[in-house]
Amino acid sequence: MWLIKKILFPFSLIYGVVVYVRNRCYDLRIFSSKSFNTPLICVGNLSTGGTGKTPMVEFLIEILQKENKVAVLSRGYKRKSNGFVLANALSTAEDLGDEPFQIFSKFTDITVAVDADRVNGIQRLNKEVQPDVIILDDAFQHRKVKPKYSILLTASGDLYCDDWYLPTGNLRDSIREAQRADLIIVTKNSPDIRKEHRKQITQKLKPQADQLVLFSFLQYDLTLYGTGKFKNIAELKNEKVTLVTGIANPKPLLQFLNSQGVIFEHLAFSDHHFFKKGEIEMLRQKPNLLTTEKDFVRLKDAISDISFIRIKHQFFEDGLEKITDELKKLMS
Repeated sequence: MWLIKKILFPFSLIYGVVVYVRNRCYDLRIFSSKSFNTPLICVGNLSTGGTGKTPMVEFLIEILQKENKVAVLSRGYKRKSNGFVLANALSTAEDLGDEPFQIFSKFTDITVAVDADRVNGIQRLNKEVQPDVIILDDAFQHRKVKPKYSILLTASGDLYCDDWYLPTGNLRDSIREAQRADLIIVTKNSPDIRKEHRKQITQKLKPQADQLVLFSFLQYDLTLYGTGKFKNIAELKNEKVTLVTGIANPKPLLQFLNSQGVIFEHLAFSDHHFFKKGEIEMLRQKPNLLTTEKDFVRLKDAISDISFIRIKHQFFEDGLEKITDELKKLMS
């Protein structure tokens, strides 16, 4: 692995130069960024994934939908459709992508759309839906749009300040671009992380004076959902379990299941993996299939007996109050 990274290092330098030039063109207004009257909340990261963007989008929806007409716009990564697609009752994970379809399936009172062209997507939403607020999923590096509020996520065990450009590292954008964020959230912390450690991480990130830094951890629901015969994590003890994941970083989930005393075989696939016929047949032969919510939306129509675990962000101390206040200010 070390040798491969050394070989790829020159390519990462080229990538870094391209990223730098592109951002400077936006900074100097050689390239233009479009603003909209509709409040836009951008959720994203500087790395290639695994920071908990979808649970964060869902967290924002839960707060905002109480008093606002909410729309979510995503690229729809690895979907098999093209252009602007507005989710409807006939939509599938292949039409929208797994994460937008997951959001659409869970929140019935909001609008979900996908479009790789974010400007066009926002214009279509404003014309056809007239939302009060649009959440831009995974759009931090898409500078053709200027959001009103930007939330940057970074995983505690894989901070962007400790990373390097693709393909040697996982960065797809420059570390200096973190200064564009209004809020930096360090995700996937241990629930018992000490305050002193959080302070050290904040110092490493070197936030601007006006940037808010919050810390969250993933809370796993002990109730099982889906179509499996077991309804609680505790029921999986002493059972043969097969865990199927197609996510960027399954490590926190593995740690959680181990902490619950669940013995399992782990079948790991690439992020956003669309399962082939042979893989589906193989999975059907496995006992007590368990997966993530994102993977479930891609598997549920092919496998009749499968359960999934829901997750959500929990904030330390007064983090929930602070982010709620930020959203209230934004919508006032």
